[in-house]
Amino acid sequence: MDPHFTLEVEAVRVADIADKSAALRFLAQVCGETYGLDADQVEQALLEREALGSTGFGNGVALPHARLAGIQKPLAALVRIERPIDFEAADGLPVELACALLSPENAGATHLHALAALSRMMRDEQLRARLSAATDVEAIYGIVTNGQDRDAA
Repeated sequence: MDPHFTLEVEAVRVADIADKSAALRFLAQVCGETYGLDADQVEQALLEREALGSTGFGNGVALPHARLAGIQKPLAALVRIERPIDFEAADGLPVELACALLSPENAGATHLHALAALSRMMRDEQLRARLSAATDVEAIYGIVTNGQDRDAA
């Protein structure tokens, strides 16, 4: 597992999501359920960050992120979107993988390291292809955690 952030298997989902705002709401709910956070607070934090500019990373990936009071370490949630959606990504491509990252409120470098680790992982073309082809949560979680282990070696 990546030492920069925590991703629980319960925070990995496959879902049919209509649009960007629904994706942010869904990720906030997943974070709330998995990590015991207030989903409305998470959604608001993600929306505030998104208002600064799209977190559509490119190549079908979005990395919405925010800093949040009351958490001790970076936490992640990942959803593979069944029918890719517009996320206003820099490259204009629709998004099928959205990975939310929540970091402690005052986690400057910690947040940046976690975001960089996710970014590196999602730039891996083979990993993205395997995630796109995965049909269930356990397979997606295995791909992500094995990819993290490989990168750490």
